[in-house]
Amino acid sequence: PPRSTLSSSSAASDVYKRQILDLLNKKIILTYLLINIINKLMSHLILVRHGQSEWNLQKKFTGWVDVDLTPEGKLEACKAGELIKDLNIEITHFYSSYQIRALNTLKLILNTIRVKNEKILKAWELNERHYGALTGLNKDEMKKLYGEEKIHIFRRSWDNPPEALKKTSPYHPLNIDIYKNVPRDKIPDTESLKNTYERVIPFYKRNIEPKLDKNIIVSAHGNSIRSLCKYLFDLDNKKISSLEIPTGNPLLIEIEEGKIKNASYLDKDLSLIHISEPTRPERIAYAVFCLKK
Repeated sequence: PPRSTLSSSSAASDVYKRQILDLLNKKIILTYLLINIINKLMSHLILVRHGQSEWNLQKKFTGWVDVDLTPEGKLEACKAGELIKDLNIEITHFYSSYQIRALNTLKLILNTIRVKNEKILKAWELNERHYGALTGLNKDEMKKLYGEEKIHIFRRSWDNPPEALKKTSPYHPLNIDIYKNVPRDKIPDTESLKNTYERVIPFYKRNIEPKLDKNIIVSAHGNSIRSLCKYLFDLDNKKISSLEIPTGNPLLIEIEEGKIKNASYLDKDLSLIHISEPTRPERIAYAVFCLKK
């Protein structure tokens, strides 16, 4: 064909390519704007279990003992911050337990999303469950000594607390400085999940639930978050025993007009299931949360 015809065909092809790219760019921009509009119409509750702690790594029962994050735990917290930053939402309320592993997780998240640490509200009610006389002991060794079934009952049952920790133990909260302002009659010697639930949920109802028209993040622990999930998703006592909470993976709960519309983990590499079925919140919780066994 003549050179002029080829040039004309090439020019037309370039025009079509530019038009397609332009349409794609417009679609991306519209999608981004739509996501922003939806995010502003909904509020969000983000629950995140602290990153890996030093005693997580050593497979010790930690409870109320104040141990810090491992380097891996700090990386988990920073990754959680990046995932939350990608949501492009304004978070206005920040809660943590008294314990340094949860507090430092939240500080690393806030540093990533460029929010000042002084906005953090600490609450001992969000602390991990107290493991009583099991505190400081290795989980694998205890399984060999007492049997896996008995240890599983202590770890996962609803209302079977371990034997009480002696008040003279250096691991007892009475002997740990960060709890000096906690009323002595509120400091436990041991706890079941039921006991944990009974301190976490009243605090949540008083202090967090009334603010659910805003975006909130809670940095806490496996059992305090399990307690919140039992309440939020109406899980029965049997299902709660199967609930596992991964470290450092934010759980995003979307709320519209006071009702949960969706729940999903932000790190999809650790969360194989994404459920959106607002009429069945219990099913959402069970499917979404029971991921790391």
